[in-house]
Amino acid sequence: MKLRGKFNLMLVLVFAAGLGASGFFSYRQLNDDARAGVLSNARVLMETILSARNWAVNEVGPNLRETEEGEDLLMMGVPAYAADKVMEAVQKRFPEYGYREVALNPTSDKHRPADWEAQMINSFRSDAAKTEEWGIRQGPKGPILYLAHPIQIKQAGCLACHTSPEKSPPQLVAKYGSTNGYGWKLKEIVGAQIVVVPLSVPIDNANRMFVSFMGVVFGAFVILFILLNVMLNALVINRVGAMAKLADEISKGNLEMGEFNEKGSDEVAQLSAAFNRMRRS
Repeated sequence: MKLRGKFNLMLVLVFAAGLGASGFFSYRQLNDDARAGVLSNARVLMETILSARNWAVNEVGPNLRETEEGEDLLMMGVPAYAADKVMEAVQKRFPEYGYREVALNPTSDKHRPADWEAQMINSFRSDAAKTEEWGIRQGPKGPILYLAHPIQIKQAGCLACHTSPEKSPPQLVAKYGSTNGYGWKLKEIVGAQIVVVPLSVPIDNANRMFVSFMGVVFGAFVILFILLNVMLNALVINRVGAMAKLADEISKGNLEMGEFNEKGSDEVAQLSAAFNRMRRS
């Protein structure tokens, strides 16, 4: 293999290793940043819904539970109802966002958990110090990020509808029945709030950025490869090639060849001067 081939092979190997390492770390970093951004949005949405629930429990509920104005008015003081109404408003602009409240013993079948949601509730129940869980699942339109908080009965006001059918508002018992959603206790973790945010758009953006970044790096390598080969030709290959041709002629007995004229102080110039001295000797 000639000098140029060896040089280019080494350059390609070094570039391949560098491109692989930079591609691996940049891809992971871009995707991590995308997930972190989506998780941040999910936490903001969760805090918004929590604020609505707290408002319903502390401000609206105490003023409505004693009224006899009907089911619709009474429902305004139910935290889950308030959260659903807030989410309905959010989904008008961001329909891909989702929110669910699920419980192991729900009042309505609407809030009955799927298997993976039930496992998450039991995880919260087994570890009281655990306040958050998030992960990624595959949705019908691509990957989704879910963020879950435990639903814990922290206020006695929350038990007004869930202690027993006899103590619950008649309107709620008439609507949901007297079988499910009762027997809850203070400080008990009964369910989970789950916010769902799509990952497909930010992940697609991260992948496009990754492709663009790798394209720029590859383009820079091609330009660098060409420039280095031009410099290698001008500074080394052409000069050493001329010396090799002159040496080959002299080795065949052709002593009429002139001296190799090379000016400068680099290694090739020093080699040509040494070659000329050897030829004269």
